[in-house]
Amino acid sequence: MYYEDDFIEEVRQRSDIVDIISSYVNLKRTGSNYVGLCPFHNEKTGSFSVSPNKQMYYCFGCGAGGNVFTFLMEYENLTFVEALEELAKRAGMEPVRGSGSQSDRKKRDQRDAVMEIYKMAANYYYHKLKSPRGAVGYEYLTSRGLTDETIVHFGLGYSDKNSGELYRYMRGKGYPDDILKQTGLFTYDERRGAYDKFWNRVMFPILDRHNRVIAFGGRVMGEAKPKYLNSPETIVFDKSRNLYGLNFIHGKQDGMIICEGYMDVIALHQAGFKNAVASLGTALTSQHCSLLKRYTDLVYLCYDSDSAGVKAAMRAIPMLKEAGIRVKVVDMRPYKDPDEFIKGLSAKEFQNRIERAKTSFFYEIDHLQTEYDMGDPESKTQFMNEVAKKCLTFDNEIERNNYIEAFAREYSVRVEDFRKFVAIQSARRVGIDYEKRRVDRERSGKKKEDGIAKSQGILLTWMCNQPELFEKTKDIISEEDFVDEPYHRVASMMYEQYRERGSVEPAVIVSKFDSKEEQSLVAGLFNKELTDVTRESEQKKALNEVIKSIKKYSIDCRSRQISDMNELQKLMEEKKRLQTFHIQI
Repeated sequence: MYYEDDFIEEVRQRSDIVDIISSYVNLKRTGSNYVGLCPFHNEKTGSFSVSPNKQMYYCFGCGAGGNVFTFLMEYENLTFVEALEELAKRAGMEPVRGSGSQSDRKKRDQRDAVMEIYKMAANYYYHKLKSPRGAVGYEYLTSRGLTDETIVHFGLGYSDKNSGELYRYMRGKGYPDDILKQTGLFTYDERRGAYDKFWNRVMFPILDRHNRVIAFGGRVMGEAKPKYLNSPETIVFDKSRNLYGLNFIHGKQDGMIICEGYMDVIALHQAGFKNAVASLGTALTSQHCSLLKRYTDLVYLCYDSDSAGVKAAMRAIPMLKEAGIRVKVVDMRPYKDPDEFIKGLSAKEFQNRIERAKTSFFYEIDHLQTEYDMGDPESKTQFMNEVAKKCLTFDNEIERNNYIEAFAREYSVRVEDFRKFVAIQSARRVGIDYEKRRVDRERSGKKKEDGIAKSQGILLTWMCNQPELFEKTKDIISEEDFVDEPYHRVASMMYEQYRERGSVEPAVIVSKFDSKEEQSLVAGLFNKELTDVTRESEQKKALNEVIKSIKKYSIDCRSRQISDMNELQKLMEEKKRLQTFHIQI
């Protein structure tokens, strides 16, 4: 299904980017923009900016950016058409069909084919489980205490010991290798040819929030390695933005349980805890946290009680809190995980543990204490200082005081004394760690632009923010002076918009670019920063230098392409005029 440009633009105008993104990301107003933690890479200091005026977002950490369509495409892993349809649905609009490009049609066809193959594979694995050859898988699942109803509910299956059976089945259905390769279900080897990635395994279909199969996990029957095998990331599956069991969650929840494995989720659901989910073969990410925030403000961590589980919990807690989610940790000792706990005790006792779950603060404090000798005065003082630092992570003063008092009671410390510790640590924490933010940006791998490219981007940003510059610079610079791509294409559209309406709408320009990568790049052009330029006099000087550098570069490029002496003479005169050019802002 494809749509007319007028319909696309109307959907964009009726989909306020702040409203849409704030349903995924916790945003705080800062000046004229909104800022939050980027949902596209892990970070502790928010560098993700959303502009209501430009109707665009941009991350100064990883470079992700675009308009409301780009965000939904990137976050939900959708095609442009799917993002458009979703936003139209939210806006209560009826689709108006159009033609669409051949490139869009090809991408949509590939995605649809992969999704259809996954659906067929899930049915194939399910029926194999119930066949005589799947008895080993069925016996394993029932030995783990799963009922037939649970097996059907989660669509569990079995992949045959014959490692080429699914491949032959799909080829028999007419699917070519170029599509099968995109599914991640098959391995291609020069010596062995093509064969199934999953074989002799109990299969766990992974569904998205719309109940579509997007990937698989497999548990081996026997002692082969790896014990658990997961689908690779594909055009329909991003493990850092999906959670196992999330398709069963509907609406806002009073709390959600996060565990580590498929069997933990299934055991909890079977025991009546329908709010359990798990990450997919990866540690919890900030993207997962943003996703969880859409469903709940409270998470119960039920990670394994071994050292690895404790480490995972300690890593997850600050990310969840940064996303605005309260965290409690469930103590499952003496058992390792929820599955073992429910089998060893009962669902009722698990509910009791949920109700007695520790707040993340005291869970962290208890584990922090193990690093210090509480019998040694110096070591105990160091412990108190570290706890004081943690108290400062509470922005709300009332909440912070409550934890100060609670800690003092728990550890038999005078409240007044401990409050002094907190005050001392607060005095030491001054300002924002700008150096750390700079290092984080460099580590993100964002490529540095050369000088002229940066200048072109800065001027485009400046002209977008101050449209009066089109008039003030018309005698010296035009869209033709933005020589490099995509600056030239963007400048041409900006000048056209200004001539038609006297203003610039960057979100419309972003929509003219096809890929998410191009859209992010273009969004970055409208978010260039002039570092260390704060005073008005410095801004005037910087603007004039930027314009001159762009014009000089344009003249140099044109001069290399012409041989006519008269034309060259005109260019030299233009270059000479630059020496006396000065613009007032």
